[in-house]
Amino acid sequence: MTLQFDRHRPIVSPALAPMDPRESDKVGSDRGVGDRVLTIGLINNMPDAALQATERQFMRLLEAGAGENHIHLHRFSLPSVKRSQSAQWRIEQQYTDIAEIDRLSIDGLIVTGAEPNAANLRQESFWRDLIEIVDWAKANTRSTIWSCLAAHAAVLHLDGIERRRLINKCSGIYQTFKVSGHWLTDDLDRPLAVAHSRLNELSAGDLAGNGYQLLTHSPEAGVDIFAKQFGSHFIFFQGHPEYEALSLEREYLRDVSRFLAGERDACPAVPAGYFDAETEERLAAFARRAKAERRPELSGELPHRTLRHNTAASEVASAIFRNWLGFLAGARAALPRLNLVKS
Repeated sequence: MTLQFDRHRPIVSPALAPMDPRESDKVGSDRGVGDRVLTIGLINNMPDAALQATERQFMRLLEAGAGENHIHLHRFSLPSVKRSQSAQWRIEQQYTDIAEIDRLSIDGLIVTGAEPNAANLRQESFWRDLIEIVDWAKANTRSTIWSCLAAHAAVLHLDGIERRRLINKCSGIYQTFKVSGHWLTDDLDRPLAVAHSRLNELSAGDLAGNGYQLLTHSPEAGVDIFAKQFGSHFIFFQGHPEYEALSLEREYLRDVSRFLAGERDACPAVPAGYFDAETEERLAAFARRAKAERRPELSGELPHRTLRHNTAASEVASAIFRNWLGFLAGARAALPRLNLVKS
């Protein structure tokens, strides 16, 4: 499998063989008849602190799921997502301009969430850019994955489905179960451990009533994955199958620091099903102290933490992305040979 970045940059990863950047100009020119080049777009709208981690997470899943397919990955970011100077420099140097997306013949698109700043999604600074991508993806991709806030924004725009604010943040590792058959979840017959981290939720009834197919569901976290056919086959994640083992810990520590600094009202709950029992006890004691003292310096006194053994859902996520890329490859295989090669 070849995983190639946009702008002719080879991926620096011990899991991938070095590649001469000049070879990227010849993608597809010397492939065998059975080889397929899939062009994937990643619109990365995550906040600056998670920008590179999100790239890495999706790159890992594309690599794991590609099989014999050759993946040409273009990274984008919506210009209306506010960035620090250093993050903006990285995007300008290493990402493809979103204005170029229409000429790239994208097979599959992944659109991440973003950090919310408004109570109403329609009031977010990136709302107009995001819904334009929703409309574009319907007609210009074979399938698009919408993650977390991007999923919420997409269904609001497409069918007017409003998300609902949770009393407490949904954060942790949850057992999810298949509720209907679908090519995306083929061979995933046992319960799936999936990370969730969100302040809002979509109702199963609202989704089903508007023609969305519910694929996986958690008794505690609610709807997990759902889908709907437009011009493109849209896949929606309320959870984060792409998360690495430490992703929820980083978010939890960030939320604790924000509480201690007075930037959020409530002390965050410990992610469910994530830390071992002793760590949960230590963090509960720390939370009581944090509420009593509440000063930024306490962030440096967080107790030692140990994760449970089942926090990483890499096998589940890899299988999901293998099925997704297989669907894209099957759609591409049905096209004339001439369309397999991109210049």
